[in-house]
Amino acid sequence: MTETREVAINLAPTGMIPTKEMTPHVPVSPEEVIEDVHECFELGITMVHIHARDKDGRPTYKPEIYARMIEGIRNYAPELIICVSLSGRNFKEFEQRSAPLELDGSLKPDMGSLTLSSLNFNKEASMNSPEMIQKLAIRMQERGIKPELEAFDAGMVNYAKYLIQKEIVTPPYYCNVLLGNIACAQADMLHAGLIINDLPDNTYWSLAGIGNAQLPMNSMSIAMGGGVRVGIEDNIWFDGGRTKLAKNADLVERIHVVASANDRKVMAPSKMREILGLNAGNGEYGFSGEKKLETAA
Repeated sequence: MTETREVAINLAPTGMIPTKEMTPHVPVSPEEVIEDVHECFELGITMVHIHARDKDGRPTYKPEIYARMIEGIRNYAPELIICVSLSGRNFKEFEQRSAPLELDGSLKPDMGSLTLSSLNFNKEASMNSPEMIQKLAIRMQERGIKPELEAFDAGMVNYAKYLIQKEIVTPPYYCNVLLGNIACAQADMLHAGLIINDLPDNTYWSLAGIGNAQLPMNSMSIAMGGGVRVGIEDNIWFDGGRTKLAKNADLVERIHVVASANDRKVMAPSKMREILGLNAGNGEYGFSGEKKLETAA
């Protein structure tokens, strides 16, 4: 595990679930995402985890929409680490889920999300078969794109170690530990500690909390020496009583306050690039040393 005195803030501004009917603050169009991320970048964030929506606000895998967002973000933040979603909630085919990984040059993402098992959310499943996980990881390795490992449960960490053993995922590692989902590890100190303690060496980790668990898990992570994932994707509310809808900038600003109270500064994207072995940005994205791997078993 990797701990630093600086806090990595991973902004998840949109996700696949929040709609304008649920909250007017969720950025849906590429232009809204670009502007929302810009506001948060000015406050101070380390990386951003983006989802694409079509013109009707529905989730999409279309690389041209990701390209618009990535281009717009990099116009003002050429060093910011950008992760694209490869989620299995809505898209089942490898060609769909891997499509954003084929972007190149200044549009190439630095990272792609890799959920380490299938799981149930409140109303739907996210399907991630062993074959799909391995194929996505292999394609990322071939493209020089770093997996953003997503662990919702302890067994998912063990599967990450299996991928590492097969040399499909290579160090250094980044892992979001997402707690509080209804069918997964719950948002408490015991579950968090067990999962974090089991992470592979050379892993930088961030804690996320679903719904009302976002602020407690973010706060606990900052106190423990980790990073945070924060944003409307995981929680549309600013307060536990659910009386005020959050803006992403509100959530980021609050993380700065918590970090400052713990005598921790926010990590610059350039520092995280160094920790994760990513290229320096400013036109050079992902990581060097792409190689062809064996087909997933």
